[in-house]
Amino acid sequence: MDGLIALFSDPSVWAALTALVVMEVVLGIDNLIFISILTNKLPEHQRRKARRLGIGLALFMRLALLSAISWLVGLTAPVFDLGLQGSPSAYGEPSFETQFSWRDLILIVGGLFLVWKATKEIHHNADPRPNDDVFDVARAGLSFGAAIVQILVLDLVFSVDSILTAVGMTEHLPVMVVAVVCAVLVMLFAAEPMANFINRNPTVVMLALGFLLMIGAVLIADGFGVHVPKGYIYTAMAFSAAVEALNIWSRNKRAALAAAAEPPTHFPQG
Repeated sequence: MDGLIALFSDPSVWAALTALVVMEVVLGIDNLIFISILTNKLPEHQRRKARRLGIGLALFMRLALLSAISWLVGLTAPVFDLGLQGSPSAYGEPSFETQFSWRDLILIVGGLFLVWKATKEIHHNADPRPNDDVFDVARAGLSFGAAIVQILVLDLVFSVDSILTAVGMTEHLPVMVVAVVCAVLVMLFAAEPMANFINRNPTVVMLALGFLLMIGAVLIADGFGVHVPKGYIYTAMAFSAAVEALNIWSRNKRAALAAAAEPPTHFPQG
């Protein structure tokens, strides 16, 4: 206990904790978007339960990975080498890595799954099946289980990336635990409003699926050693979200003006 008090009395630790919480929240946005889109496909009475269960699994998985942090760091060690040379870049080095670690394989598989899932959902939204609501209700139990399994798969991918980022930012395990718990609590409180907002605005669904498609491609590239700075990714996402917010504001403004211009349908009795 005295060690924890001494640790958190250091201003540099609080600075590292603040930076790590912000980073974990930003990294958690991807996971939250996926959970929101997936759970919105469930019947109304199952959505909140699925969101809470999915986010709870994310917290459990990240704390479990923190407890085995030495094993997790070992996932970055190469496990095999293809023995190939990528085409040289502008600096004369191979454009992609030929040595792969377990972390690389997890990112590649997770990225492929995310690209497949986002593409499937985009196709579903662009070409919905007839009597879709009846079909979904008929398989509600299966849909809930399938949703939890898919959330669990993505939780694993995002958790590995999240914890390895935490390890690179601080060496203090209590700081990592506090940052992860704070980030997951933010996700828990933001899950319901985000899911409801996405559900009310169909165009936001397509934008969010586009985000997931991009994130999946970035995960695959990262697994092959092509590291795209996350600042570029999140800046592009923020810009797209700002443009979509202007579109929503414009649509709501036009709808309000149209409603105000409509003549009254009922006249007071004289």
